[in-house]
Amino acid sequence: MTTESPFSQVSYVDIGPEHAGQRLDNFLIKTLKGVPKSRIYRLLRKGEVRVNKGRVKAVTRLKEGDVVRLPPIRVAERGEMPAVGRPLSQYLADNVLFEDEGLLIINKPSGLAVHGGSGVSLGAIEALRAEHPQLRFLELVHRLDRDTSGCLMLAKKRSVLLALQQDLQNNHIEKRYTALSKGRWPKGKNTINAPLRKNTLLSGERMVRVDATGKASVTHFKIFKQYASATLLDIKLETGRTHQIRVHCEFAGQPIAGDPKYGDEAFNESLKSLGLKRLFLHARYLRFKHPLSDDWVEVEAPLPADLEKVLGKL
Repeated sequence: MTTESPFSQVSYVDIGPEHAGQRLDNFLIKTLKGVPKSRIYRLLRKGEVRVNKGRVKAVTRLKEGDVVRLPPIRVAERGEMPAVGRPLSQYLADNVLFEDEGLLIINKPSGLAVHGGSGVSLGAIEALRAEHPQLRFLELVHRLDRDTSGCLMLAKKRSVLLALQQDLQNNHIEKRYTALSKGRWPKGKNTINAPLRKNTLLSGERMVRVDATGKASVTHFKIFKQYASATLLDIKLETGRTHQIRVHCEFAGQPIAGDPKYGDEAFNESLKSLGLKRLFLHARYLRFKHPLSDDWVEVEAPLPADLEKVLGKL
């Protein structure tokens, strides 16, 4: 479905004083509501958006009196459901770990973002809403990195969402991960208590670093299995900061296999030859009290076959 919009044909926008000095990309994002940012940046890269008949860059500052030429653009209706491909649809149907009237837990695949945005038009939440149109409420209880696979909780009722998010804050939900780290994990290094702070680089990329001024962050480690060049770890989170496990492993000098952001390039290359094509981090286990029944729920997501194969070759 598309809305009848003034942008469905070639259009020209005169820049008044209220938009003078604004960056072109920010102007377009505000003007073309309903158009994904990735599409807007693609139009800019291809030179389909012109200012005063000339090609321009995203960072161009607009001036009063400028004329912006826009190509025909399809504007999505607010709330339009994205199309879910058959492979993803089948995967989501086959990988439900737990479901009742208040909660849905899936085994999220690596590579699927939990929600759309930042160049991703379709995330797990959008796909699941599209697959379950009968659900009037469906919200993420927590997040997983795009490259991390495993247990992802979604609430079907607002009361369940609020109760579980409160439990997460109070550390009443047990979350365990499986990760493969570089080298031999030091015996006795069972806990890393190092505050984390988010930083934005000049490129716009977000990085998390250990920083005394950051938020308290605690991760517990147990050795599952020791290999010649790597260690399989059972990891328990006490706090749930962005990239916490990845940064704490890097801080320990044992970065996670396949981590493009915080990993070791040579180690990653050596594991590529064994077939590792992704971050070796899997949200394996959840244990919590169900807000509706007050019963304890335990959920386990089996290690994906591609990660099992890598361990077999190690």
